Amino acid sequence: MNTEETTKGAVSEKTATPEQLAAWKTQYGEFFGIVIEDKVCYLKKPDRKALSFASQVGSDPMKFNEVILKNCWIGGDEEILTDDSLFLAASSKLDQVIEFKKAELVKY
Repeated sequence: MNTEETTKGAVSEKTATPEQLAAWKTQYGEFFGIVIEDKVCYLKKPDRKALSFASQVGSDPMKFNEVILKNCWIGGDEEILTDDSLFLAASSKLDQVIEFKKAELVKY
């Protein structure tokens, strides 16, 4: 297994090197990888600006997913952005990328 393969099996040449992963960790803090068959993409957490923009097109769930995916994209197989089946697979994981802290309302 070379350094560009994951434990889930071989992925394409677009897999980030350990050095690139470390650089992204420094730049973005926590980030995510979505592995779809032999493809992978890396996403940072969305910021308020990206969420606001995506919410403006929120009546169209596919457009919302596209906005989030493009705004959070930091690397990987760009085919995930263009191939419908890969895009839909990545879209199914976006709710885990957009995670919220738990809040509690306390009335005094």
